[in-house]
Amino acid sequence: MQKTITYKEVTVAYEDRGKGACIFFIHGYLETRGIWNEFTGRLLDGFRVVAMDLPGHGDSGTWGEVHLMEDLAGSIRAILEAEDLDKVFLVGHSLGGYVTMAFADLYPERLSGYCLFHSTCFADTEEKRQNRDREISLVRSNKKQQLIHVNIPRMFADINLEPFGQQVEKAEKMALTTSNEGIEALLNGMKKRPDRTHVLRDNGLPLLLIGGAMDNYIPVGVFEKLVVLAPHASVLRLEKSGHIGFIEEPEPAARAIREKALDCMSS
Repeated sequence: MQKTITYKEVTVAYEDRGKGACIFFIHGYLETRGIWNEFTGRLLDGFRVVAMDLPGHGDSGTWGEVHLMEDLAGSIRAILEAEDLDKVFLVGHSLGGYVTMAFADLYPERLSGYCLFHSTCFADTEEKRQNRDREISLVRSNKKQQLIHVNIPRMFADINLEPFGQQVEKAEKMALTTSNEGIEALLNGMKKRPDRTHVLRDNGLPLLLIGGAMDNYIPVGVFEKLVVLAPHASVLRLEKSGHIGFIEEPEPAARAIREKALDCMSS
């Protein structure tokens, strides 16, 4: 069922399906909640699944030139309040992982646990900030389509581009629905996010780390650094995935999330 709330004077849209303990999904940059549709269907047996459109993407509005991760985390909390959800297991993909880290920092009492899915706790490097500025320049120059045709295929492992051709095309079409203002606001917000290594290290918050061995955005070395920083975490390494393992290797990813969510909710 599609639902909406108002947060910071804009509409925030989300999908609410199933019954039981809640797993809450947050998509990545240039995605919408629809990116999760097939994957979350694997979890409806026994769980309530909520997937939102981050403000700036999908059917959610944009409130300014910068969407800070802290404000995006606030939009999640607003949904929890509207749905009378005490605690959730939060799954964040890429940008969604940055929002997840902000939520875990600000509202840890609302989490049974969380999953970083192809994401990190680290702030942008100077090189990454410059890359985001270049993307903003492309959008302002009406070259959004060029940006998307580069970024979306890179989300898939190189070996998966041909066999997952339909999924690549579908993801590109989804990204094209994102407004220029939304893209810019989220790029500016990602540039400003702080390092949250201290949150990752908190062994009081159950954590699942999922990484792709062929990720073009988060190198294996960066993922393994996360594993070292959080020895309490459960870890899944997807050997045949790039940056979008819930499409490339959905079965092991769904199994890991199911098992971790059940473990967190029973403890």
